[in-house]
Amino acid sequence: MRALLVCSTALVAALLAVSPEVASAQMKLSPKATVPGGPETRYFTSIDGLMDGNADVILKETRQGKTVTAAVLDVCYPVAKNSDRKDRFVVNLQVAGQTLTGTTQSLGAKAPVTVKLLRKPTGDTFEFRGQIGIGQAVTEVTSPDNSDLSEKEFLDNQTSDDGITPQPKDFTDVSPEAIAVKVKLDAATEFLKSLKGQEVEVTLASLTVGCDALRAGEQTINMSVDPERAGALLAKFKAMPGVTAAGWTAGMTEMDRTIRFAAADWRDGDKINRDKLAAAVAGVLGRTLAAKPVSQSFNPATGKLKLVFKRPNQDFPTLDLTDTIEVAGLISPDKPGTTDKLMLWIGSPATTTADESSGAKLNLSDEASADEEGDQPDDNGSVEALAKELKGQRWDADKSVWK
Repeated sequence: MRALLVCSTALVAALLAVSPEVASAQMKLSPKATVPGGPETRYFTSIDGLMDGNADVILKETRQGKTVTAAVLDVCYPVAKNSDRKDRFVVNLQVAGQTLTGTTQSLGAKAPVTVKLLRKPTGDTFEFRGQIGIGQAVTEVTSPDNSDLSEKEFLDNQTSDDGITPQPKDFTDVSPEAIAVKVKLDAATEFLKSLKGQEVEVTLASLTVGCDALRAGEQTINMSVDPERAGALLAKFKAMPGVTAAGWTAGMTEMDRTIRFAAADWRDGDKINRDKLAAAVAGVLGRTLAAKPVSQSFNPATGKLKLVFKRPNQDFPTLDLTDTIEVAGLISPDKPGTTDKLMLWIGSPATTTADESSGAKLNLSDEASADEEGDQPDDNGSVEALAKELKGQRWDADKSVWK
């Protein structure tokens, strides 16, 4: 029997409330127990053969005994082969014996849609054959061995976690620079245009409107912003048209490379003296990496710290090669709002080697990377050294507390 595909996370919301233009074609969920002898609702969450297997399909049937009395087909699909853009149609199907037919138009491109399927029970599973036409393209459907779900099973497969935490107690489960906004689809373009020229980085992947977003009528946009401005930005976003949720989410910080320490020594008034703290961090890393600090800078949009070091390459000392080491970091409060603690996340060092000697140069290429090798570069105990220097705490992952 073919395994069922888990259907899209936002489907429950979509089936309960979608744009008015398709209201007549929406499936209505009813978590009530089925009355013996009464109508029963069943779901199919995949049908093979649509758009080369790239379509996200939900077929809802209402049955009286073994007889189908009503059916609704919801299909989300790529607008073109290998495209991330999606379109969707929802069609009420006419039931005539084993034949399901219907016409509608897609919600995005307004392309005409025709559906003609022959539904055939085969033991405990069902077979679907027929055609689905979208615009000028016609897809032949040949899909055996389809299992159906009860309404309870269907609902149990749904998840609604958007990853947004509006008011986190601290930054141990979410990252201080990572924020997300859920906005209605019809307001998303104007919201994104309002971000132009602002010191904020939008995650490119979150611009894609997937099947979850189409069914929910809402899109989650992920961003990175300087932690010192995150709270004020979120307050501003929450007041914007079409925004239904806003908060912090997962981001760059990893707790095993994060230190919490007292803020008092690193403040000028109510502001963090980031340059002073960055210089102290560079001093420690200069010792642990046996390298000379060259530069330190902060990304104006995300607040991300970039430290650069140089040292003579020790693998080939006679060639006078130079290692350039880059280390990323993030300085932030340990929680939203007022706090007397700061957090420092420090990334793993990334090293490149080049010939920076005078005269003719040896051209080098390094095809290996830490990701390809599966190992993180050795930072010679840098995180622990920073914790000692800052009189800070490390995170205990087993107990989920600061040590």
